[in-house]
Amino acid sequence: MYGVNPVLELLRAKPGQIDRISVQQQGLKESIAGEIFSRASANKIRVDQVDRERLDAMAPRTVHQGVVAEVRQFDYATLEAIIAAPKAHGRPGLVVLLDGIQDPMNLGAIIRSAHAFGADGVVIAKDRAAAVTGVVAKASAGATAHTRIARVTNLSRALEELKAAGYWSVAAEPEGKETLWSAKLDGPLAIVVGAEGGGVRKGMLEHCDFLVRIPMVGQVASLNASVSAGVLLAEVARRRVVIP
Repeated sequence: MYGVNPVLELLRAKPGQIDRISVQQQGLKESIAGEIFSRASANKIRVDQVDRERLDAMAPRTVHQGVVAEVRQFDYATLEAIIAAPKAHGRPGLVVLLDGIQDPMNLGAIIRSAHAFGADGVVIAKDRAAAVTGVVAKASAGATAHTRIARVTNLSRALEELKAAGYWSVAAEPEGKETLWSAKLDGPLAIVVGAEGGGVRKGMLEHCDFLVRIPMVGQVASLNASVSAGVLLAEVARRRVVIP
């Protein structure tokens, strides 16, 4: 994992996942370096000061910002943990299911939006979809450290489990009969976002309770997957008064 925000957020939230941190000998802000060394010391994590060339070799073709952490395999949550999460905050549950998102930058951006707008978790598929990597963590600005992310074998089955737990399911679909502004979005809600280009698969659409489209006045036919997810999540948050 690389980058100032992803490494710091992991240090703050889940330091046990970090084996070692390498930082650039010169160039880091004093406040950032101080927090890294302080938190690493408190959690008995080794920190090595190395030159820029060493960091470039560890994280090639990336913007590592002078910080690289060697971490254990990402600690995925269970779907059951995501379903149980609303009991702690008392709001209706909100879950994002991603149907075939393969671009790690899009995945990271969606996780960032999900965390920002109060989602209890993100559910991704094990096959034909991006997993959580350093690229995803960087694109999420560190939100992967604070977001429950479940990785399931069958996304349709996961959606049915959510529905059995009382969730309504809504898919973002350009051909949806209902607009996002008029759709009913209260109560426990599972938002399904489709892959880049192909959208939500027909099999998944058949499991959804209703389909909504985002009204647009421009000439483009659709939005990027991460932008669509952000718009849907922001509208849900606005109605639930989750954000001040």
